[in-house]
Amino acid sequence: MKKLILSAAIVLGTLSMQAENVVVNSAAFQSVNVQDDYKEVDAVPAAIKTALDNEYPGVKLEKAWVNDKKEYKIEVTVRGEKSIVYTDASGKIIKK
Repeated sequence: MKKLILSAAIVLGTLSMQAENVVVNSAAFQSVNVQDDYKEVDAVPAAIKTALDNEYPGVKLEKAWVNDKKEYKIEVTVRGEKSIVYTDASGKIIKK
């Protein structure tokens, strides 16, 4: 009988140790596409296309954005690698 009571006490003791509050940290991520006052455009001036072709042979324009100062932010792919290039309306590459 003592073994039965002792066994029950051990089982109940281990169950009470497992009954701790469990804190679950769940983070919800919201993706916000901020372009620093750039607005997406469908086409870029021919001067920009020419300048990019001269600077990066085999370049492929993926997306383009323009801001109020007529500066373009262009997502390009060169040899399978994506990158961002900033230019002005005349095609001059801006370092940012």
